Amino acid sequence: MNTTEQWIQEAWNSGISKVMNASRRIGAAFPHGSQDGRFQLMSPHYWTAGFWPGLLWLAYRDRQADELRQLAESCEEQLDEVLQGYERLDHDMGFMWTLTSIANWQLTGNEPSKRRALMVASHLAGRFNLQGSFIRAWNHPDRVGWAIIDCMMNLPLLHWASKQTGDPRFKHIAIAHAKMAVKHFIREDGSAYHVVCFDPESGERTGALGGQGYAEDSAWSRGTAWAIHGSILSYQHTGDLALLEAAERATDYFLTHLPADKVPYWDFRLPSFEGAPRDSSAAAIAASGLLNLAAACQGERASFYRDQACAILQSLSRNYVADDSEEAILVAGTGNLPGNQNINKPLIYGDYFYMEALSKLRGHSSFWEPESQHI
Repeated sequence: MNTTEQWIQEAWNSGISKVMNASRRIGAAFPHGSQDGRFQLMSPHYWTAGFWPGLLWLAYRDRQADELRQLAESCEEQLDEVLQGYERLDHDMGFMWTLTSIANWQLTGNEPSKRRALMVASHLAGRFNLQGSFIRAWNHPDRVGWAIIDCMMNLPLLHWASKQTGDPRFKHIAIAHAKMAVKHFIREDGSAYHVVCFDPESGERTGALGGQGYAEDSAWSRGTAWAIHGSILSYQHTGDLALLEAAERATDYFLTHLPADKVPYWDFRLPSFEGAPRDSSAAAIAASGLLNLAAACQGERASFYRDQACAILQSLSRNYVADDSEEAILVAGTGNLPGNQNINKPLIYGDYFYMEALSKLRGHSSFWEPESQHI
């Protein structure tokens, strides 16, 4: 084993050990941010409900431990309450059921999981606004015309549904939303808006909002990471070169604005970075997306993107991994600074994407990717 392989294996084993240990306390629940060394548990309705079972499935694929599978399946079953309740379903269905039902179906062939995911895909498709070509975000009455960059990660669910059913209407919606995002969310310099607003009747763009970033025209680092990862996934599902170009443009912006240790501050365009918190989750999301980008390219470009992903992951593994007093894997995430939520705290989605990226370096595909690329 060479030195590069050794650090990957060590980082992976350390992360898996954390997951195994945490599973004994967390069980089949829904952690989000960590406080005082322990993850705080949320309702299954919360958008992060898929990331803990997603971690369990990553660990199960590696260790084949039945207790991990059982916990992940119990989490998935608890999400039936959300699915059947309907009213609280929103744009984050892809986050929640890709890492539960699709992961389960891919790894075990469980037919009820496939059925759940198809039901969810139908609900997600139902949020599509034809006039503006966007999937509506959230359910607030005053946000009928809102869309967010995060939703790019929900589109693989729709591509999967088209593949399973032979019905192209799901992928048509995913493609339309992705094209809209390239036009309205990802700026020429590669940075991204968090929230874009449309007139829900006419579909006309009416403006943008800072959302979880510093300001409307700033560059929330996790938003740029979603743009990278979501755009390259859409390219892998469609082959549309405009999506590959968008992913590369977002990547160029992300990489050229990183500090020396490769882990971004929570927004790339702050008036001052003095005392500003980092966001390790943005680094992990981007690194995992960069590995997809490397797989989609050839030659020097592929090597460059893989090397950059590895540099980010190595920095995370050396400088941002929690000690044994902490249940989480990574420290220094920033959940929602304008909302004063989970600032400089571990975040479950940071842990998930970190481990997903390491899993890719070990030869596996993610649950978001086209089935033809699964290993």
